[in-house]
Amino acid sequence: MCQSRIAPCRAAARSAAALPKSPPDAHSPRRGGAHVAQRRGTAILGARALRNERLHRRPLARAIAPMVRQRRAAPLPRGAAHLLRGAVHALAGKSLLEIGVGAGCDHLQFARAGASCHGVDLTDAAVETTRQHLALHGLRSDLRRADAEELPFADASFDVVYSWGVMHHSERPEAIVREIQRVLKPGGTFIGMMNSRRSLVAWKLWVRRALLSGKPWRSLADVLWHHMESVGTKGYTQDELRRMFASFARVEISPVATVYDRKWLGPLARLVPDALGWNLAICAVMR
Repeated sequence: MCQSRIAPCRAAARSAAALPKSPPDAHSPRRGGAHVAQRRGTAILGARALRNERLHRRPLARAIAPMVRQRRAAPLPRGAAHLLRGAVHALAGKSLLEIGVGAGCDHLQFARAGASCHGVDLTDAAVETTRQHLALHGLRSDLRRADAEELPFADASFDVVYSWGVMHHSERPEAIVREIQRVLKPGGTFIGMMNSRRSLVAWKLWVRRALLSGKPWRSLADVLWHHMESVGTKGYTQDELRRMFASFARVEISPVATVYDRKWLGPLARLVPDALGWNLAICAVMR
């Protein structure tokens, strides 16, 4: 059952990787200390939109308009949201929680599909951005500023929990997994993605930040922690994720090669296998 759900995720994640995003090895200064950086997840998208709105003194709707136009051009959402439409049978009427709503790009697609949407993020900026993003399309969601390590929802509240590329920024991803399991209904499904430590992205960063810097003893985990996206970013192996989700009845982990794995490889880029991919797509089904 989980295999049928995870198969479309590979294609979905490839199309997600093809969309323009900030490069993983961003060089922006770290602000607010390690604690804030570790936990920012996708909230930075919302923060950027609100920052643009303040700087240019224009309505938020105009600040996020380019993202809206881009999503309108694609009938299906980025990330693994394809999967939810096809594999959870009818998403309409299903209760869905997204952890890390960011600018609401995926959240919009879930609302469009007729799900009863709920979402959390660590910043008010992301929550407000997502709220206004949905309002542009006449849609609503129960959006809250909350820490995913302590979700403000009752036990067995949701049919689906979704979190794409967020949990590896948390201080305690294991605590989030426990909360996901708590709020999922029996038979409910978690769909998500976390970084792969044994990927071309990680190895290329290691060459740059360890080998060529005269520090070949540094581990992949250490390099990712200090130099990938924000301080505290983690990467995992498939076995580590299976242990993290061991309390679920069924778990499938599927590596997906991304544009970042293929970057700078020229004609060899097309030969990069999914096994060396930066994304580990996760499908976990409750008992």
